[in-house]
Amino acid sequence: MSHEQGGFMKWRVHQERTVFQTHWVTLAFLDVEQPDGQRAEYHVVRLRNVAITALLDESRRVLMLWRHRFVTDTWGWELPMGLVEDGEEPVDAAARELEEETGWRPGPLRPLIYAQPANGITDAQHFVFRADTATFTGPPTELNESDRVEWIPLDEIGELIRHRKIVSSATLVGVMAFSSTAGERPDQASRGPRSTDSPSTTRAGRGWPRKSARANS
Repeated sequence: MSHEQGGFMKWRVHQERTVFQTHWVTLAFLDVEQPDGQRAEYHVVRLRNVAITALLDESRRVLMLWRHRFVTDTWGWELPMGLVEDGEEPVDAAARELEEETGWRPGPLRPLIYAQPANGITDAQHFVFRADTATFTGPPTELNESDRVEWIPLDEIGELIRHRKIVSSATLVGVMAFSSTAGERPDQASRGPRSTDSPSTTRAGRGWPRKSARANS
């Protein structure tokens, strides 16, 4: 199988027209030539890139948020994530969002996986990073992000996916890639955060009783 770029089936963009734009989203009409030579107008949504962090502790648990998404009116477990701001590197955005949403400041971050979640309609890019060390700096400062923050055992991830308790595409890509490489450590001295370093679960900046992450969440 060839992995080279290019070929006869390339689509060509002749013109782009912006019809709606905000700080977060742009809707554009593109004049596109299809491989068979036909011309058509396509709708494209241009979004800011997203940076995500998968933080693993020494007990092989990943830090996740139980949050509500009002667009689909659904609850689910997600990795800490957020938009990459203008002039910001994805790795810096990943570290910033992790600390704002969970209170954990990561140690060295390394790329885990890259994804284009819906590249037939949007140009959004997802940059997922892995951290094996972190320092708890205090309660989350982003109080509207999640109902609670919790360490989820890696061996529960598959069950949560099957029961649709993890549906975020960025999280699905991240945790599946993370699970496949969870045994890899950057060096022997690197240790994940200890459960005694902070409350096992936090909500709205306060300690919160530990609750199982199983499918009845």
